[in-house]
Amino acid sequence: MTVITPDRLVVEENPSHTAQEPDRRLWISEAGELTQFGAFIEILQPGSRSSLKHWHSAEDEMVYVLEGEITLIEGDAETILRPGDAATFPAGVPVGHCLENRSSQATRCLVVGTRSAVDTITYPDLDLVCHRDRALPDDIWTNTAGEPALSPY
Repeated sequence: MTVITPDRLVVEENPSHTAQEPDRRLWISEAGELTQFGAFIEILQPGSRSSLKHWHSAEDEMVYVLEGEITLIEGDAETILRPGDAATFPAGVPVGHCLENRSSQATRCLVVGTRSAVDTITYPDLDLVCHRDRALPDDIWTNTAGEPALSPY
C-alpha cells in the first residue's frame, strides 16, 4: 500500500480566464503510480470549466463534489451539483458532458475515470474526435467525417 499525503500529490495548474488563482488538478493516481484508472481532485475557480463537452467510447468517468457548487452540463440539460452529489458517465453513452463553476467560490471535485488502452473521445459541439491509443506517443485528431483536424487544446 502506498500512502499519499497532500504534499505528494502531482499538481497540474492551468490559468483561470476569470480568476487570479489557477485551476488545479491534484493527481492521486499519478502520485500512487496507478495505471488502470485516473483519480484527481479538480479545483475550478469561478467562471472556469473542467473541459470541453465530450464523451468517451471506452472509458467510464465519475465526479463527486467535495466542496462548492458546480453546474453539470450533460447534453442540453444543466444540473447544479453540491457537496455529496455525484455524476457518472458510462463508456459509450453518446452524451457530451462537462462541469462549469458558475458560482462565486472555487469548487473541489473528486474525478475518477478508467484508462482504456484505446479510446475515442467525441466533442459533439466542435465536430471533433480524439483517437487515443496509449501505445502511441500522441493522440490523433479528426473531424467526425474522419478528416485530419487540430487539437482544440
